[in-house]
Amino acid sequence: MPSESPDYSRTLVMACATVIEEMLPLLPAGMPHQVFDFGLHVYPDKLRRTLQEAIDGVSGQYDTIILGYGMCSQAVVGVRANGCRLVVPKVDDCIAIFLGSRAAYNTQSRAEPGTYYLTKGWIEVGDTPFSEYDRTIQRYGKERAERLYKLMLANYKRLALINTGQYELERYRDYARRTAERFGLRYEEVEGSDALVRKLLFGPWDDEFVVIEPGQTFELRQFLRSDNSPS
Repeated sequence: MPSESPDYSRTLVMACATVIEEMLPLLPAGMPHQVFDFGLHVYPDKLRRTLQEAIDGVSGQYDTIILGYGMCSQAVVGVRANGCRLVVPKVDDCIAIFLGSRAAYNTQSRAEPGTYYLTKGWIEVGDTPFSEYDRTIQRYGKERAERLYKLMLANYKRLALINTGQYELERYRDYARRTAERFGLRYEEVEGSDALVRKLLFGPWDDEFVVIEPGQTFELRQFLRSDNSPS
């Protein structure tokens, strides 16, 4: 007798608007999801409260909530599992998710520390320093805006478009190239990976993830250690 399909309706995805772009092509039928504004990253305390309220609001309705986030300026630290298990990648931010692992991100950071990364999600959301440039000119004038951006991008040398393989790259490639040229950055494309997203959705939740059970709270030490075992 064939085995039954997993009951994905008992798992809920809560994800940032940029990360969900990488998750949707892989999301199993029947697995519900909620999407949160990328702008919440600017206010980690607000993002933490928003996630906690959302988790509390569905308490008891799901066995597992998968968080499509990294630590995100410690925004997930302090979030409590209420009525279900919580799973989050053990990464600092979503760049490592797009690259496929924390190790891949560390390799990129060592080789090219002054890199600004773009993906479809960031470009679609339009919440980057580059997308704010024209509004900055309107507000401060061209000369002052250029001085501000020169200071802001002083430590950046490269703009890298991450090719995760989940979408047609050409339209985003054109935007990224034009943006790099406009701001005097070297343009490159970086091979991404959906490996971490697949593991996040389907397991195994090994030492690349922080997993907490009902009643537990995400702690900073869990993201810094090589495993999730108790101290």
